[in-house]
Amino acid sequence: MYDAPVPTTQQSRTLQQWLLRLLFTGACLLVLGCASPSGPRQGPGPAVSSTLTDEQSNSVAIHALGLVGTPYRYGGNTPDGGFDCSGLIGYVYLNSVGESPPRTVARMSGFGSPVSMSELRTGDLVLFGSSTPSHAGIYVGGGRFVHAPSTGGVVRLDRLDGVYWSRQTVQARRP
Repeated sequence: MYDAPVPTTQQSRTLQQWLLRLLFTGACLLVLGCASPSGPRQGPGPAVSSTLTDEQSNSVAIHALGLVGTPYRYGGNTPDGGFDCSGLIGYVYLNSVGESPPRTVARMSGFGSPVSMSELRTGDLVLFGSSTPSHAGIYVGGGRFVHAPSTGGVVRLDRLDGVYWSRQTVQARRP
């Protein structure tokens, strides 16, 4: 009789984390399918069409949602090592559409085309800060975005109209 190997505690924990991310992603997609975009104070910018297909935009959102819970690490750009906000964006875009935006948030403010907050689409970048942005995330629909917020935190899903984020100056860019 064959005895299957018993997974180690680490393997079991990794599998549990993967399953939780998968369940969370599925739940988010169900919620996002019925939601309409809303957000904080709008930055300037005309509505533009995306160079990404709908399929690519959805791939970006799904990939970003699947990384929720990954630890924050300054300068990080991999799921194993952790992410900072621009590292998360670069990783998701490179692995979803084969293109990576600039590595720093300040340089992302010139990437793609500006888009008005009322015209946000899944996969757009949201950048926070007045003259030079200092934080960024990926818009996933329904007024929500995925980002890597700060040291000691994890990649998370937040609302643009939340108490903190609605008070920030925000602009959107469409790759």
